[in-house]
Amino acid sequence: MAHDLYDIPLTAIDGTARNLGQFKGKVLLVVNVASKCGLTPQYEGLEKLYEQKHEQGLEVLGFPANDFMGQEPGSEKEIQEFCTLKYDVKFPLFSKIAVVGEKKHPLYHELTRALPDATGEGPMREKLKGYGIDANPKPEVQWNFEKFLIGRDGRVAARFAPDVTAEDPRLVQAIDAALAKPA
Repeated sequence: MAHDLYDIPLTAIDGTARNLGQFKGKVLLVVNVASKCGLTPQYEGLEKLYEQKHEQGLEVLGFPANDFMGQEPGSEKEIQEFCTLKYDVKFPLFSKIAVVGEKKHPLYHELTRALPDATGEGPMREKLKGYGIDANPKPEVQWNFEKFLIGRDGRVAARFAPDVTAEDPRLVQAIDAALAKPA
């Protein structure tokens, strides 16, 4: 791994400087989120997953991104209010970043490099094509709500397509397997 994922500088949604180091030894589900996407209701399942498995060591981390048809146009304050009021999100949110293209955040450079292929790849790509949208080529993030699972050891363990929901058995099994492993 070129960079230690834990050392990449991040900013919490409230503007404070952070990195993933504060979550060392935990299982992380990193998700690029958006408030105005057809997949936005996934916030509900992600929050439920967080509440069910947080005590076992799971952290769900939301990274708002406005990379896909302007589906996250709001300010950090608007995003936080939306997530809190509409979905009662308690999992950590970070400031808005780019997850694709020239301005792609270093975290997403590392995540996509570590795992270029996503589980569940295909249906979402076809759906986008049906809307006349060309999905990004691999290894780029395809759309909002793509999920990266990072094990307790700080390595990317799995990647899931945007339409693989928090309730999907493939995702739940991968999380449970990661939680069962020691750091």
